[in-house]
Amino acid sequence: MKIFADTANIDEIKRINDLGLLDGVTTNPTIIAREGKDWETVEKEICAIVDGPVSAEVTADDTDGMVTQARELSKWADNIVVKIPMTEAGLKAVNILSKEGIKTNVTLVFSAAQGLLAAKAGATYVSPFLGRLDDIGASGLELVEKLRQIFDIYGYQTEIIAASIRHCQHVEQVALAGCDIATIPGHLIPKLWEHPLTDKGLATFKKDWAEFEQLQKK
Repeated sequence: MKIFADTANIDEIKRINDLGLLDGVTTNPTIIAREGKDWETVEKEICAIVDGPVSAEVTADDTDGMVTQARELSKWADNIVVKIPMTEAGLKAVNILSKEGIKTNVTLVFSAAQGLLAAKAGATYVSPFLGRLDDIGASGLELVEKLRQIFDIYGYQTEIIAASIRHCQHVEQVALAGCDIATIPGHLIPKLWEHPLTDKGLATFKKDWAEFEQLQKK
């Protein structure tokens, strides 16, 4: 499973990328706004750091506006993927853009039917939102499992990006479900390699080695 960072924070992106763990980045208007910088500048900086796809989201609501924005966004860098909302206008935009060779990521997917339609329209990626479904008592994991089954049955090449990841268990669950990608908040990624028992074990090793060295000096 590929790991994307769901952030526009350059320091977070560099930290993860330097470990060789980062396969791509996803952004949205909220994430970009947090950085307080010019949108184009931030996206281009991310694209220069990351070799994989970088999702930049349109802000228009209508098909014509989305398509116009998408064409402009795709010129920012070769690895830009355009995020399109899961709406009727969005599906129409995806259909147009896919025929032009512009890669798309259909976002805000909350049902298997929505994901199916996005794939049929030609989406490169679909992004089911796990955490937000869990928040209303539904199962985000079940949605990922359904999409995996549907895409496998009918041979869709659209990749599934598990989004709205809230905790490490989400990452493990979607990996077991056969998800293609998990896009994870930058602050959460370090928690995947951290564990209190690892820290405790290292502290014990360090203590025992220090005692051993003292005995050797006697």
